[in-house]
Amino acid sequence: MSIFNILAKPLGYVMTWLYGMVGNYGISLIIFTVVIKLILYPFYKKQILSTSGMSDIQPKMRAIQNRYANDPTTMNEKMRELYKEEGVSPTAGCLPMVVQMIILMGMFALLGRPLSFISSEKMVFAIHESFLWIQDLSQPDPWILPILSGVATFASFYMSSENGAMPGGAAGAGNNAMMNIMKYGFPIMVIWLAKTYAAGLAIYWFISQFIQIFYNIRFNQIRRKMAKEKAEAKKKKRRPVRAGQGVVK
Repeated sequence: MSIFNILAKPLGYVMTWLYGMVGNYGISLIIFTVVIKLILYPFYKKQILSTSGMSDIQPKMRAIQNRYANDPTTMNEKMRELYKEEGVSPTAGCLPMVVQMIILMGMFALLGRPLSFISSEKMVFAIHESFLWIQDLSQPDPWILPILSGVATFASFYMSSENGAMPGGAAGAGNNAMMNIMKYGFPIMVIWLAKTYAAGLAIYWFISQFIQIFYNIRFNQIRRKMAKEKAEAKKKKRRPVRAGQGVVK
């Protein structure tokens, strides 16, 4: 049994508990998604601010790489000094990303095959409930949810990539090309996949990406504030001392 299936079991208990309180499978899914996103907020924030910091020092990194291209040992030492000086780490965003992916895959396992992880008899009928225009949440929605999921995914990716908050977002033409493929290609893939998997899973993905849009707005505000504070700190360092200042009488 994979780690995703192991994680899907406790997530199934949470879904069953929520359904017992709410009595509506669709609303339970929405509440469940919001709770998951709130739990993951610190991880998203750490990852995005970390990758943003790496993007900010790309010019200095390229300068070191060009200067010590023939001396890998010195180059690595200078890179470590740069990371320490700027207070960033190239691996700082990896753990949050791993945590997010594990939970996401657990959710896909749960909502893709709910009866494999939910033993409650009432949930056997609950997953087939109708919600809004959807007649059966265990069946695919042909168009509306897939399109909403694709649009929300595009908006979320666009906001992240345009503001340098995705890994490699400001690392050169090659990475920019890869970001463009992800930015335009992944939403299309999401639409195609959402037309084939359960509508309940599409609801989870749409709500998750919709919330991520507001997260990105918040993260971009934080990044702009940090950039402004860094710029002001640099100005203070460069500002010449006026005559008479700093003299102790």
